[in-house]
Amino acid sequence: MARLHEYQGKPLLSAFKIAVPRGGPAHTSLEAEELAREIDGEVVIKAQAWVTGRAALGAIKFAATPTEAAEAASTILGMQIKNFTVDTVMVEEKLAVQREFYAGVIIDDQAQAPALIFSNIGGSGIEEIAAQNPDAVGKIGIDIRRGLLDYQARDLIRKTGIHGKLQMSLGNLLVKLYDVARYYNARAAEINPIVLTEDGKLYAADCRITIDDNAVYRFPELGIEIAREFDRPPTTLERVAWEVEKNDYRGTFYFIQMEQNFQQGDGVIGFHGAGGGGSMMSMDAVLNKGYKLANFVDTSGNPPASKVYRTARIILAQGEIDGYFASGSGVASQEQFHSARGLVKAFLDAPLTVPAVIRLGGNAEERAIAILERAAAEIPAPLEAYGKDDSPEFCAVRLDKMLRQFEPPAKKSAPMNWPQPEKPYSFDTVSGGTVTFDHALCAKCESKICIETCVPGILELEDGLPILNISREEAQKGRCIECLACEVECYFEGKRGGRIVLPIPGLEG
Repeated sequence: MARLHEYQGKPLLSAFKIAVPRGGPAHTSLEAEELAREIDGEVVIKAQAWVTGRAALGAIKFAATPTEAAEAASTILGMQIKNFTVDTVMVEEKLAVQREFYAGVIIDDQAQAPALIFSNIGGSGIEEIAAQNPDAVGKIGIDIRRGLLDYQARDLIRKTGIHGKLQMSLGNLLVKLYDVARYYNARAAEINPIVLTEDGKLYAADCRITIDDNAVYRFPELGIEIAREFDRPPTTLERVAWEVEKNDYRGTFYFIQMEQNFQQGDGVIGFHGAGGGGSMMSMDAVLNKGYKLANFVDTSGNPPASKVYRTARIILAQGEIDGYFASGSGVASQEQFHSARGLVKAFLDAPLTVPAVIRLGGNAEERAIAILERAAAEIPAPLEAYGKDDSPEFCAVRLDKMLRQFEPPAKKSAPMNWPQPEKPYSFDTVSGGTVTFDHALCAKCESKICIETCVPGILELEDGLPILNISREEAQKGRCIECLACEVECYFEGKRGGRIVLPIPGLEG
């Protein structure tokens, strides 16, 4: 889910006629001072960070004058809250609070429908409020065909003990909140608290809105960088990884950094999972051996070899990891030799300089293991490959033993240096890659392994040289599935005349 900050969510509420306090975001103390002067009254300054309990952390302050607002903003800006460095504050008018409520529209995965939750007690910790005051909280399911009807919202509020004009006003607000959630395809849209002021008006004093990952593209105006839910701004590598994922629909690729600023010897492992449940078990196996994970990755849903390659390159770009552990579902339906070729190409290009254990269980796993074992002699660091019959725990034990025996080289191996082709024959691929055959080398090749192992069968021989049997346009539109065979197989079984360049924007440096 892509989570919005309070200052991003409140304009959405306002557009649907839900009242919000006067004010706006500020990135400097001077901007905060100017906003306070425009409000011309007491203000509240709130850190924009995805955490709860901001007041207790000193991340919410009040100010009576513009000068005090600037001082408060200066104190909060730059504050480190968990993994979040505050770079924005919300400056709003201070409300005369008479009473607070909570309302939220969330997706109930079990019911496969939206649910509306309302509490006649607002404030942080709605779960604790519900546990301590069960009569204060109500919940109803919403039929998406009809939406939230006025009488349903009023009935829910009435069940929590609110009647009369206030019941009517809150009911209207809840219907509008549902409209916001529906329009923006929100997984959750919460107002906490809804404030009833002393003059009888209702305001959304704070809000939390998260947009469904798959709907982010519909709302470019929201400025969402990455369709993932973070508790901090995304890192540089997370942005790089998202650019890979968002532009390639084939399979999934989730990349989340978990450790940063580590050094070799700190026991940090680059983790490469495949499939949710299998990845979780594999992570536990590594953690149970006393190691930490630099990242979480999941490449599943039958990703092409090129996506696995880019994933591995990003994992290896994290810094001084001590090892590489790939393991996931033991019954994956995707053909595992694609993943094997992606890993081999990454380990040669980067190159791999730390021990690696690769567990590729599933369809054609024997072929995948053979590809990895063949490459082991060419890779600078030790590499072992296993299949579904080898448990994640066993593989973690093997990695642990390899790490204990491994002596890092004094000088790391340089990346693969490919010579310029003498007689190039090239075509582009769907993800921005380029396949090139050096026909000067191909002419000397007896195996013609690229023809034999080309999965989509788009290559043929002309005068003994590999060329496309389709147009370059067709290859670029996806007929070339980027299986990487024409490089990886040619490297080991041919004359190394096949080369695939797969750019990863933002990775270099």
